[in-house]
Amino acid sequence: MIRIEIDEPTLARTRIATSPIWEVLTSLALLHRNPTEAPWPYTSWARQARQVLADVPATAPARILITPDGWSPDFLTPVPSTPAASLAEELAVVRATPPEVITAQLARYYRNGELPAWLRPFVTDRQAALDRYADGVQAYWDAAIAPWWPAMQTALDEEVLFRARALAAHGPDALLADLHDRVRWERPVLTLVKPLEHHFQAVNKRLLLIPLIFSRGALACSTDHPEIVAVTYQARGAAMLADGPAQTAEPTETDRLATLVGRGRATVLRALTRPATTAGLAATLGLAPSTVSEHLAALVAAGVVHRRRAGRRVLYGLEPAGLALVTLIGADPANASA
Repeated sequence: MIRIEIDEPTLARTRIATSPIWEVLTSLALLHRNPTEAPWPYTSWARQARQVLADVPATAPARILITPDGWSPDFLTPVPSTPAASLAEELAVVRATPPEVITAQLARYYRNGELPAWLRPFVTDRQAALDRYADGVQAYWDAAIAPWWPAMQTALDEEVLFRARALAAHGPDALLADLHDRVRWERPVLTLVKPLEHHFQAVNKRLLLIPLIFSRGALACSTDHPEIVAVTYQARGAAMLADGPAQTAEPTETDRLATLVGRGRATVLRALTRPATTAGLAATLGLAPSTVSEHLAALVAAGVVHRRRAGRRVLYGLEPAGLALVTLIGADPANASA
């Protein structure tokens, strides 16, 4: 377990941000954890990403993020400084990492001074090592992630919008309590359920939540920043990486909602337990936006779904009748035995 004891000022400063460079880190970790075949919905993407790593020599420096113990210093994947930084902005921060930051972070984890070979260049030839690494990350991003980034960004924007509204309406306690099934919030301790044992205190800092498409349930935290404690979690929307939706059985008597309204509309109804836009639903469910729009139009006409404007977006959510359908007629049969 990783336990983070959070004081009131830190909790009150809870914020949410996306991070392309953390997506790079978790995507490489996903490939490392699944050396032969990644699970759906990452299967097709992972095959192409492995081919990129094999065929594009310029990506080689990015491989240093794949470490035997799963740890890399924070200066390689800095905590995002803005809510939606671009990769170029994050790599500019990497390239400008001061020597004292590198020294302090490495000293914290290698107190005997015996650095692994892969880290030594960041001390002996700092700028060249930082530039080489940043160039490698950019090359990997361009070939392995950039083609999917517009859809990923849509899903992440949706996630941030949902979480921000929850934070504003109900406060950080409610937000943290509903963050992830392996994140437990028992004030004042935030627990990440992992096969590690660490305990940290966050005193007069800022708690930053980072949703990630490539997390696949792997939780991470960063405590090296002097002012920020960062916690990552799995965002919805990874389905858009797949060639097609997950294979599901035809509606049966065990899926009463699908039998009643049809499989596609049942899927949309279940997804709308969290308000979402058309684009966000399409990314989350791996469906064409036109298909989602058709289902939404029918569900709105039936009075089980509402549409409301939030800034420049239109959010869809469940009416009481729609919530009753989802909760009373039956849970998702895919989770019935979980």
